[in-house]
Amino acid sequence: MHLSDLLFTGFNKRVAALHRDTGEILWQWKAPAGCIYTSLLLDGDRLIVSVDGYMYALDPFTGRQLWMNEMVGFGTGVASLVSVHGSSSSHVLAAAAAAAAAAAATTTSAI
Repeated sequence: MHLSDLLFTGFNKRVAALHRDTGEILWQWKAPAGCIYTSLLLDGDRLIVSVDGYMYALDPFTGRQLWMNEMVGFGTGVASLVSVHGSSSSHVLAAAAAAAAAAAATTTSAI
């Protein structure tokens, strides 16, 4: 199985991996701490999960917890997650770059 075969969802301190073609739940995980708000970032070979002030890294193929950080002093709420290894695929980035280049060329030729 490849990462491209998976999709992930999270809510109420729970995360599940589903097969993208069948919707079958392949694994599920429940955070040992935190409640309600769950944010996800597929960071290369890790699924980063924020649950209301707690951070976790999971193996995206198995759901095994790799690490936890209580983020002491940061508070709670919905997290913003960013990484250079994030889940934006290269073809999406290439399409965005091509669109920006085309827009710049149109602007330049209009002048």
